[in-house]
Amino acid sequence: MRENLYENPYTILSIDKYVGDNPYPGRGIICGLTPDGKKAVSAYFIMGRSANSRNRVFEADGDDVIIKPADDSKVEDPSLIVYYPVRVIDGDMIVTNGDQTDTIAKVMIEGGTFEDALNTRKFEPDGPNWTPRISSVFDFDKDAEELRYKMSILKAGDPEGKTCARFYYSYTGFPGLGHFIHTYETDGNPIPTFIGEPERVEIPQGMDAFADLIWNSLNEDNKISLFVRYHDMETGTDETKIVNKYTRV
Repeated sequence: MRENLYENPYTILSIDKYVGDNPYPGRGIICGLTPDGKKAVSAYFIMGRSANSRNRVFEADGDDVIIKPADDSKVEDPSLIVYYPVRVIDGDMIVTNGDQTDTIAKVMIEGGTFEDALNTRKFEPDGPNWTPRISSVFDFDKDAEELRYKMSILKAGDPEGKTCARFYYSYTGFPGLGHFIHTYETDGNPIPTFIGEPERVEIPQGMDAFADLIWNSLNEDNKISLFVRYHDMETGTDETKIVNKYTRV
């Protein structure tokens, strides 16, 4: 749907317009604000093509979320599939597609920044795909007049994976608007890396409706798990929904 953006850079599309006909956007993060301007919204989904990648479920761990194998006996390589995609640190929420979640949390606790943390990391070591690391963080400062969030993508700067290109995006929340970044453009061999800046997506008012829209739009064969959270910025309370294709045994 990128052709729509060439006509108007302020176009906002429903998430199904981006993923509905795309067999493999990979892993994706959405950050945004509800139309009434009261709730910060975050979503994260994972997809997989191999048996190892598909053998996963999301589980809540307090305010955090962990990825675990659906069947421990079928795990081939846990290094890139088992991690915390969601961490809440001092009220701020970090969402990523890998173990850089913990890197960001550690650096922020020590007084560093989102960018400081990611400057120490690079894309995943899974050549020739060199899967990008995508990350986000919400700043839930109650004294701030507006919602702020950041997103990032770290990807290979060359086909051999010898260099890393790091991109950072900083946003102010706008009612009804979200930003969507994903690891891949579509399916392929090697899988083509996401190109450009985060895409502008519609954020609906209701969490269940948004979760259903995302889940039902993802490719049936390749989708695995989805996390959606609506955070009330006034009360600090959360609504969270987790959807798993598979059941942990």
